[in-house]
Amino acid sequence: MLTVNRTHTAGDDQRPKTGIDKRPTEEPVLVRAPGPMRSGLGSGLEGDVIGNQKLHGGDDQAVYAYAREDLDAWETRLDRELTNGLFGENVTTTGVDVSGALIGERWRVGDDGLLLEVTRPRTPCKTFATRLGIRGWIRTFTHGGSPGAYLRVLHPGTVRSGDDITIVERPDHGVTIALVYRALMLEPELLPEILVAEALPDDVRRKALRKAAS
Repeated sequence: MLTVNRTHTAGDDQRPKTGIDKRPTEEPVLVRAPGPMRSGLGSGLEGDVIGNQKLHGGDDQAVYAYAREDLDAWETRLDRELTNGLFGENVTTTGVDVSGALIGERWRVGDDGLLLEVTRPRTPCKTFATRLGIRGWIRTFTHGGSPGAYLRVLHPGTVRSGDDITIVERPDHGVTIALVYRALMLEPELLPEILVAEALPDDVRRKALRKAAS
């Protein structure tokens, strides 16, 4: 199951500078492939906002999912309430092992045909650190091991809070979101191991190939 979160705006004609301020919505939301990162629609969710399309959004980062279970763990560690959407996630999942999801794993969401594919982990940025207001948050989050997962849209559809997530396909490799995150952020010697995942985004694959050739 999931909760849908969209960028909060003060008014219909006011576009925020950052899209990280996401809050739950009960309205049905169309999810579709947004196109290229720099020149496309940005977010995969209609009506959502990507503030910096040079670094965020695009087909390989169309939807960002974070597990409610991981938010709960951070609540305990940080001793503060963490509401759904606070980490900037488009969907807050329940009952899905997001960090254990395999690259290329496919999720059927709701009953309107929406099909998503797991692509890569989220990496923390300054905007995320500012949002939390915690000194050293980038380092703390990096070592936390629960980055959340980006997904691409294979088939569009409408989603709403309360919809179920069904994992309909899992590749036969063992390259998880957590492994790719460790390889990208903490243990670059692991990069060659992730190359067996065919669904890796091109930029991640190029980085792994460079490491493999070094």
